[in-house]
Amino acid sequence: MSSPDPQVRAARNRATPAAARGPVVAVTGAASGIGALLAERLAASDEIKQVVAIDERRGECAAAQWHILDVRDPSIAEKLRGVDVVVHLALDLDLESDPAARTAYNVRGTQTVLTAAAAAGVHRVVLCTSAMVYGALEDNDLPLSEDAELRATAEATGVGDLLEIERLARRAPRAHPGLNVTVLRPAVLVGGTDTALTRYFESPRLLVVAGSRPVWQFCHVEDLCSALEYAVLEKAEGELAVGCDGWLEQEEVEELSGIRRMELPSTVALGAAARLHRIGLTPSPAGDLAYTMYPWVVSGTGLHDAGWRPQWTNEEVLAELLEEVSGRHTVAGRRLGRKDATAAGAAGATVALLGAAAVVRRARRRRGI
Repeated sequence: MSSPDPQVRAARNRATPAAARGPVVAVTGAASGIGALLAERLAASDEIKQVVAIDERRGECAAAQWHILDVRDPSIAEKLRGVDVVVHLALDLDLESDPAARTAYNVRGTQTVLTAAAAAGVHRVVLCTSAMVYGALEDNDLPLSEDAELRATAEATGVGDLLEIERLARRAPRAHPGLNVTVLRPAVLVGGTDTALTRYFESPRLLVVAGSRPVWQFCHVEDLCSALEYAVLEKAEGELAVGCDGWLEQEEVEELSGIRRMELPSTVALGAAARLHRIGLTPSPAGDLAYTMYPWVVSGTGLHDAGWRPQWTNEEVLAELLEEVSGRHTVAGRRLGRKDATAAGAAGATVALLGAAAVVRRARRRRGI
């Protein structure tokens, strides 16, 4: 969504009493991704007084007041003076990031923002994690209620960081009385995103682990931004799940996508994924596979009770995802170049998984192990 002309916005703001223009909102990670989309959305809203954008580089939202700094810098507290709500979206969930560096950035950044917000007199912080924190487990309810126990482990990409952020969110109001913390947990996020779960649909075959029951629930970034705006405006609070209504069974996904399945025993699939990741051939740890095996669908009751509704259906989001990944080729979580993809063909996933032991042996020989 594009922002209004700055002169038009300025004239509108002069004509509107300050008390009627809503909160001043700071958005971290505002230069790209969801942060950029949210900054533009809030800047265009008549219910928002001012957007303060924070990132390590300047983004394109001309209507925002920009501060260029790392969110781990304690001086961020000074930049938050006069801010009513902070939406913290400066997270690194890149598959290719060094795990230790990623955790240091995500956890320290969230700690700093929460502490700085309290020091600056901010009354609400909105965080965004993922519905993955519930864990993908065979005995999960379908759908999960928002107050279900968080049973995920740190075995999947970035989930350990998200669990720690959830713990920080729950402790913050006790450590900083008067600070309200709202957490949004989106389902599989689609719309310019690159995750192990979106890469699943770049494979020549959809891997299905024998005996599992995959079900799919998506969340379009536009719906996430509208849910974040609800939280900013205090229309909903607490721990809120975000996603399309309902879910798709694996068979429906295969029919809609036109991609056939490749079914493997769990010992083969999980063992191969672990070995390939251990020697550095794929970015995704074996724990990512669980989220393609078992349900982690959420109900979204909190937002629904507040009057929010998703504008996208699971079918529509899947169609957009398939369009986004068209032309990309991923085998066992590793994105291939055009030459690699041509050589791999439709059997590539089978070779990558069933031939994992041979790959490991070749890699060890090259390293002299």
